[in-house]
Amino acid sequence: MARVETIVFLSLVLDLFAFTIPLPLFPRLIEWYTKREISDPNGFLSRTLAFVSGVRSLFYKPGPHSQKWDVVLLGGLMGSVFSVLQFLVSPRIGALSDKYGRKRILLITMIGNILSALVWVTSTSFATYMLSRVIGGLSEGNVQLAIAILSDVTTPANRSKALAHVGIAFAICFCIGPPIGAYFASRPLPSINTFGMELNVYAMPALLTLVLLTAETLFLVIALPETRGKGLRPKVEDKDDTEKKATNGTVKTSRAATVEKRINLLSTLGFVHFLFLGVFSGVEFTLTFLTFDLFDWNNTQNGKLIGSIGIISALLQGGYVRRATSKIGEGVMARRGVSACVVGLVLLAILPNYVSTNVTLARRLLQLAAFCMAFTSATVVNSLTAFASLQCDEGGFDPVTGKPAKEHPKLAKGKALGKFRSSGQLGRAIGPLIACASYWTFGPTYTYAVAGGAMFLLSIYMKKAVVI
Repeated sequence: MARVETIVFLSLVLDLFAFTIPLPLFPRLIEWYTKREISDPNGFLSRTLAFVSGVRSLFYKPGPHSQKWDVVLLGGLMGSVFSVLQFLVSPRIGALSDKYGRKRILLITMIGNILSALVWVTSTSFATYMLSRVIGGLSEGNVQLAIAILSDVTTPANRSKALAHVGIAFAICFCIGPPIGAYFASRPLPSINTFGMELNVYAMPALLTLVLLTAETLFLVIALPETRGKGLRPKVEDKDDTEKKATNGTVKTSRAATVEKRINLLSTLGFVHFLFLGVFSGVEFTLTFLTFDLFDWNNTQNGKLIGSIGIISALLQGGYVRRATSKIGEGVMARRGVSACVVGLVLLAILPNYVSTNVTLARRLLQLAAFCMAFTSATVVNSLTAFASLQCDEGGFDPVTGKPAKEHPKLAKGKALGKFRSSGQLGRAIGPLIACASYWTFGPTYTYAVAGGAMFLLSIYMKKAVVI
């Protein structure tokens, strides 16, 4: 088990490192495409911006910042494309892994990820860059399959600690990915290479992403064993410990509830996942646009901000969260993360009022909000995912007969966790669009205040509906 956990963790680091590299580049990347293609009124980008401008004009009259806000909404559209596609394919990827094995499906998805990076390297038009996002959205399966693999090789008693590796990998990569992406973005390759092919302005970060994904694929081919249908035989102490936690209310395992109750709870957790990421992803996506709009930050400064959030999240995930979750339960930890998000959103809501009068105070408020966001990143999604995985059938072997255990179709790990992830991806698809639209229609103060109120109501709902 420990060997598989290590392999999964290292593959996640490579995968998420590649995923986080372009995060601080979006605002400047859109600017670059705009300058290249805005003169062509029939081009894909010009028509897309015209559509964005038309939608915006329905809610807000043109002003001095209209062009900047159109870029903000376009950024939201870019982020949503990936998530919409993940919403569509995640359940299918999970179901295929239940049927054909985790490793085989994971390697197939990696081929798509590599192709996506290749298209990005050579994407000198907005249309080809969006093609790379589409390919990536249809191919990304590492995170959900990593969760399924870790669930295959762990028992309910140690599930949360094993799945914490996913959160730690996210946190580490948010530390190193954005700053490194910003660093290489400032060192562009020549526009024409030795083969006479024009490259993307950020070809260096794109090539680094390609190298990381290729290395990850080779590593998985060599090191990862197949885990589907090879679950652990639960030890007596694991079973006793699990049942003890279930009676204390800190963990709800598959043995502590009926099939119907577990299916209903999975559905509720998926709804919570959708609502949370719908709000949080919008805030997360507009954060770099906020610094771009109010402070005129560049790629390096945005990279440092995102990196600092990752550092804090990694420290919390590796220390406080891993130790505290076993005592208070996944649900309570998730609610604490949502509460921290409420505080962070309040800080972001009042920040714009001080930019022109006291910029030092405004930056301090941004730093405090970033800390709250880091705590939220370290807790909510990982805790909800662990909680959801505990409702799935364990597979492997029946602890009494020793024969392969029969799984309920709706509780097979790959399919159930794929559906759970899909609900979150739908939130990620909708959230940036709503947040960006609200940002340029009503401004950051109103946007973050409403988001804070929504998170507060979500916390109340979690306590009542999920009984946590």
